[in-house]
Amino acid sequence: MNDDQLLRYSRHILLPEIGVEGQEAILGARVLVIGAGGLGSPAAMYLAAAGVGTLVLADGDTVDLTNLQRQILHSEAGVGRSKVESGRETLHRLNPQVRVEALAARLEGAALDEQVAAADVVLDCSDNFATRHAVNRACVRHRRPLVSGAAIRFDGQVAVFDRRRGDGPCYNCLFPEGLEVEEVRCAVMGVFAPVVGMVGTTQAAEALKLIVGCGHTLDGRLLLLDGLGMEWRSVGLVRDPGCGVCAAG
Repeated sequence: MNDDQLLRYSRHILLPEIGVEGQEAILGARVLVIGAGGLGSPAAMYLAAAGVGTLVLADGDTVDLTNLQRQILHSEAGVGRSKVESGRETLHRLNPQVRVEALAARLEGAALDEQVAAADVVLDCSDNFATRHAVNRACVRHRRPLVSGAAIRFDGQVAVFDRRRGDGPCYNCLFPEGLEVEEVRCAVMGVFAPVVGMVGTTQAAEALKLIVGCGHTLDGRLLLLDGLGMEWRSVGLVRDPGCGVCAAG
């Protein structure tokens, strides 16, 4: 680290759990953030502020006026523009030292595999089960830690699925693909803006802990937020021995 970096990240370096070595790990990390909306906005901003060396931002959508109530990466000036390009400009202003790769597409197939394999940590900030399951399969295949988040109405949830620990569950163990689960979206049901911020920043915190190797992550736990009652609760997760994704891993 140079003198400017030592000063910029000094409050991290002062933490014995992080220190110089931990901050250097952050500076050298590559993080894939899938979704530049309500969850991806705060997650990407805190990761950039913390100094993550390379942030890959993937989202095929454009900025809409209805996004601005919660998607803090974007502004009115960005309406109609690609979310990842709008996001890249915001992140560059926040921390010009961070390299941001903007992928204006929905990652799938070989492209998804390539990006997951290249990442140190993957954050799923998407809003649909098809993407979540595809990302989970790729993370299991390449043994990359996955930080999954979701939010709707006043409720949120965060979990970590780290297949580097052989006995841990994957996302499919919790929500088996093909299971009839009601898929609700913000466009239909609404979402309380601060809830996505709380979930997204928690995802960023878990990603940084995974990079540094400090503390205890949410691997094997599902963290649930009730925003109306302002209560968090943690539920233990176990691996499904018959899981169609990770059972053979």
